[in-house]
Parts: sequence; structure tokens; C-alpha cells
Amino acid sequence: MDSILKAEWIGVEKDITPVSPTFYTQFAVNEDVKSAVLNITAYGVYVAKINDARVGDFILAPAWTTYKNRVQMQKYDIAPMLKQGQNEIEVTLGNGWALGRLLFEGEKRAQLHDFPVLIACIELNYQNGTSEYIITDDSWSAKTSNILFSDIYDGETQDFTAKIEELGNAKIYNVTKSVIIPQQGEKIIENEVLDAVSFIETPKGEKVIDFGQNATGYVMLNMTGNNGDTVSFTHAEVLDADGNFYNENYRSAKAIAKFTLDGKRREYKPDFTFYGFRYIRIDEFPKDTAIDISSFKAVVVHSELKRTGHFECSDSMLNQLFSNIVWGQKGNFLDVPTDCPQRDERLGWTGDAQVFIRTASYNYNVKRFFSKWLQDMWVYQQEAIAVPHVVPTMSKKPTDVPIKGSAAWGDAATICPWQLYVTYGEKDILEQQFDSMVAWVEYITLTTTDENLWTGGEHYGDWLGLEVEDEYYGATDKDYIATCFYAYSTNLVIKAGKLIGRDVTKYEELYPKIVTAFNNKFINIDGTLTTDTQTAHVLALHFNMVTDKDAMLKRLIELILERGTALTTGFVGTPYLLHVLTENGRADLAYELLFRTKYPSWLYPITKGATTMWEHWDGIKEDGSMWSKEMNSFNHYAYGAVGDWLYGCMLGINPVESKPGFEEIIFKPYFTDKLSFAKASIDTKHGKVAAEWERTGDEIVYTFTVPNGSIGTFIDSSTGATCKYSAGTHKVIIK
Repeated sequence: MDSILKAEWIGVEKDITPVSPTFYTQFAVNEDVKSAVLNITAYGVYVAKINDARVGDFILAPAWTTYKNRVQMQKYDIAPMLKQGQNEIEVTLGNGWALGRLLFEGEKRAQLHDFPVLIACIELNYQNGTSEYIITDDSWSAKTSNILFSDIYDGETQDFTAKIEELGNAKIYNVTKSVIIPQQGEKIIENEVLDAVSFIETPKGEKVIDFGQNATGYVMLNMTGNNGDTVSFTHAEVLDADGNFYNENYRSAKAIAKFTLDGKRREYKPDFTFYGFRYIRIDEFPKDTAIDISSFKAVVVHSELKRTGHFECSDSMLNQLFSNIVWGQKGNFLDVPTDCPQRDERLGWTGDAQVFIRTASYNYNVKRFFSKWLQDMWVYQQEAIAVPHVVPTMSKKPTDVPIKGSAAWGDAATICPWQLYVTYGEKDILEQQFDSMVAWVEYITLTTTDENLWTGGEHYGDWLGLEVEDEYYGATDKDYIATCFYAYSTNLVIKAGKLIGRDVTKYEELYPKIVTAFNNKFINIDGTLTTDTQTAHVLALHFNMVTDKDAMLKRLIELILERGTALTTGFVGTPYLLHVLTENGRADLAYELLFRTKYPSWLYPITKGATTMWEHWDGIKEDGSMWSKEMNSFNHYAYGAVGDWLYGCMLGINPVESKPGFEEIIFKPYFTDKLSFAKASIDTKHGKVAAEWERTGDEIVYTFTVPNGSIGTFIDSSTGATCKYSAGTHKVIIK
């Protein structure tokens, strides 16, 4: 870390935007090298090469942080890349998330610099004990590159026939070095490659290639072509009702890839952008050349995460649902947990992240991924008090445009650290984020208009709830939702604080006051709720806000049946709906909702060919028309939160909060005659936790595995009978 501080930030003498600049220098290696490390980062994104070979496999490094406070530095072992004598390092920069037109239209960002700049240091340690440093300074040279344009939203243009212009020496810029931090998050890598599955000529005459899976990354083109030939294509997630190419839902994001060929066989792919897509439309292609779909590969790009969770059952649609959940996570866990990867947004929405984090933490090991993201959240909180709606945020000083945190979005500050603790059983995440957790509850307490309630805020409500046609916020009273989450976050502060030895007396006194105030404000004299929606009843039950749970459950069931055994919940109510029904004796109704194939349901999108989770229950309507073009992502993981119900209720795999990290496991499965078998597993720090059940005649055989170092408790969900088990694989027969 210290060695990079010897270097200077360098850029070009004048802004050459939109062309990407390249910086280079030569250095001699005259002794036997013991070790060689490249320390490097950029304001923007970079590709580094040593002797014309790419350094590392980190895509879009240094990744995305709140740059005015934190820029991650990467360290690469480059010793195997060096040779005796003269060597060359070359670094090309793109805008990435730091520059370009990322963020909402008209929002001004806090910038470290007006165009990409680089800082790097090669640390050479020789066998004779001496060291040498090659640092970025004004001795480096600059030139243009063959990347003529790059933008996260709009795509990339590369011209391999472009004349490279020498720009003279690099210029040193006075950019603060205090923002440089060691790499905290997971690196972004190319994870897998998908073949094209078909070539389509649409009714409009468009030439379209289908990769069979909605994914995030980019297309890699392998071909020769003639010098000066151009290939360009535009990306899309779906086809319209007539089978034509459709990407109006990308809004202003152009999502174009364009390559000018030089007659050499190459693998052409972008360096400084990514796309969300299943289809590409070929807009330009060499004349008299047949399109060979084997030349097109979809490269899947996301953070390097270890897969830990698996699920399978006898129903093909449920298996597709789980696949959609996993692909939705892969598509949106590209350095930060984004809402969607395709349109002019791709932001780290806090609400989406918190509703999905339990499922996310079972599917993959996401502790380091979220730890870095939560640190960016805390950095912003320290200036703004509130939790921003998206993290990282790059807007100017919070005092210039105050953020008013939203319930269920800002509560990511408490919910995410707590879930990471429960899943992985390590207190360090609570130590790291406890001040952030407290600050969020304090923000609510300071800004509410009614003591012990959370009223008067600016909230997203039950986002995309279905009670009111074409109403984004749902029908559930926003203050009602906010007060439920106020209580929940306060309770999480209490639990976290006790675990790490903090004084939480203040919050222990506050919590019952919130619950009492909630009951006084939102429960009528006759015991009904003032806001009569499914989500309202789900939250009251899930967050233990009421004493008469039977009445709440009865009304919730009535509301579901009144809609034809269908849900009306949005982003806030949906993650808890099936849990609430199951835990209160109506697993049968939870299964009915899960297996429903008509809109609205989890399986309806699958009837329309979905391979990822949708933002809207009816992103594509029954007649094939689109819900809208303004807000209609087909890769939006929030409703994939149902995955934790598959693990926890269908298969019965549940960590115990008092013995987190699956040190103690509750096995409490809920069975259904709609399936002949189901199985799931989660890799934990103690080993693999697994469970499966299978119908054999009138019996169900439930087999479960308790890893070494853990204990398990089986609970019969029908009778309540319990039995403890030590490490090993066990079978229980249920008649």
C-alpha cells in the first residue's frame, strides 16, 4: 500500500474524451527478480498489460466505490510476466462508473477529476536484497487507443484500424491519494461462456442471435473479416409479441457494441462496459459474409463468488424458478448488488439488496461482497446521516441535496449485517457496521414527525404492490410500513449490540414504545388494521407488531382468497408472505401461491419464457404486450427472495440465531403432495448442510445431513415433536 503513495496520478494533457487514453513506459530488469508486484488503481477503469500480455483477470477494475472517499487498489504478482532486459507496461483507461453518464438524468456527481487518471507503482525486489520502484509520473508517455468510445449505459466502440496518436508525456494531476484503500470487495471476472443457440430472422427482417439465457456480460466475436469491415450489434432481453427485437425497456441506454476489423483473426470484446441481454440484433456486418452464430459467444461477467446453495425438486417449473433466482443474482452481483444490469440505471438499490440478502447468502458466499458495499453505505451516512437509496452514491455533498431515507430501503443498514452474521456466524461484520446500524435508527428518531412512530418521511412504500392499478407505491400506508421497519431495525440494533458488548439500553427502552405507538396508531378499536392490505397484515405478523395474531392471519387469508388465491404484495411484503403463512399453520396456502401459474405469481413469468426474475409480476402481459417501457426490467432479483423459503420451509434448513453460521440447525420441513421429491444443500463453514424428502407410497422419507461441529434439531411440522441429532446423515419417516 505504501509503495503506491510514491507514485503520482497521471492523465493526458488535454481531455480526449470519448477516446480512451493509454499510458506506457519501459523499464529494465537486469538482475534476477525475487518478486515483482504491480500496485495500481485508477479513477475510471483500466486494463494493464506487461509486455503485451494482460495483467490479471479482474474485469472493470478497480470496481465501484464512493470514489470521493474510497478508491480500491489492486496488487498483482507480475514476476512471471517479466523478462531479462527491457520490459514495457501499458495501461488503458475508460470511464467506467466514475465518469460517463451514469446516475439519474440531471444528477450531479462529486468527481475526483474530469476525465480518467491513473496511479501505479511496480515494486521490484531482487535476489541481492535491493529494490526498485517504477512509478507513474510525467516520464510516462501517453497515446490514443483503439477504444473510440466506452460508456456503461451506451456500450463500446473499438476500431482496430484507428491511427494511434502519440500525445507526448503524461501530465501529473493533483488528485488526493488519501482515497486509496486496499482491495476490499471480490474481483469481477469472466465466469462462464454461453454458446448462441439460434439465429432468428424476425418478421421485421432483423437478424437476431439468441443465447438462450438472459445474462450479464458481453458478446465475444471471433472472426477475421476484411480490413475496415464493421460489425455492430444492439442488445435486448426479450422479443415482442410478434417476435421482433425489443429493447425499449432499456430507456436511453443504447447498449451497442461496435468493432472495426483489421483483417486479422481476433477475439473482439469490450473492455470497459457490460450489458444485460439474451439477444443481440446484428446492425452492421460485412457484405457477402454469412453470419456464423458459432463465432458469437456470450461471456458471463460478475463478481467472483463461491456457489454454496443448491435446490432441486420434481417440478420442472420450480426448478426453472430457482435457476432464474440464481441467474438473477449472477446478473446483478457485479461488484455491487444492482437492481438491474441492462437499462440506464444499474444502481445498488438498498431495498432490493436487503429483501434478497438471505437468499443471496445461501446461494453464494457473499460476505466479502456485501462487506465492501456496506462500508460505502457507512461512508455516505457519516456525511448525510440518512442511508442513500443507492450505494455507492456519487452525488455532490449530501448537504447540497439532502437524502431522506426510505423505510425498507435504508433498513439495509441493519438487516444486511445481521443476516450476514446469522448465515456466516462471524461477529466482525457487526463490529464493522454497528455504528451504521445505530446511525440509521437515530436518523429515524430524529426526523420523524411523531414520537415513537416513523411518520412524515419520503418512502417507496410497498413498491410495485398490486392493489392499485398503475400505482408504483402500492396501497399500504407508508407510515405503517415505516414504523414496522423502525421497530425491526431497533430490535436488530439491540441484538447486535449485546453480541459485541455495546450498551443498548436506550434502544431496549425505545423498542416497546414503538410497538405500543404502532398499535395505538394503526389498529382500530375493533382490532382491524387501518390499512387493509396483504402487505400490512404480513408485516404485522412477521415483525410481531400485534398480539392478536389469529385475527391478522384470518384477514390475510381472506385478502388472498378474495383475489382468487393470489398475492398483491410488492417489494416489501412479498419476501415475508410465504413465511408468515407457513409459520402460522397455512403452509398449504403458501404452496398454492407458489404453484400458481397465472398472473400474479412466481411461475407466471416462466410461462412467458423467463430465464431470470422480473421486476414486474407481469412484465410481459398475457397478450404479449409489455407492462411498460419506462420501468420493466427482465433481470431484477428482488422477487427471487422466495428462494430462502425453498431452503427454509420446503426443505426445512434453518440456522439458529443463537448459534449462527449453521453451528446449530433447525430442520423443519413442510411437505406437499404437489411434489414427489425435493432436495437442497448449503455449504457452510462447518461443512455441507443438506436435506431432501421423497414420497414412497403413503410415507415421506426425510433425509438430512448435520456437518461436523454442528448439531441439528428435527421438528415435525405437523405434530411439533422434536429430536436432536449430532453430526452425520439421518433419516426420518413421516407417515
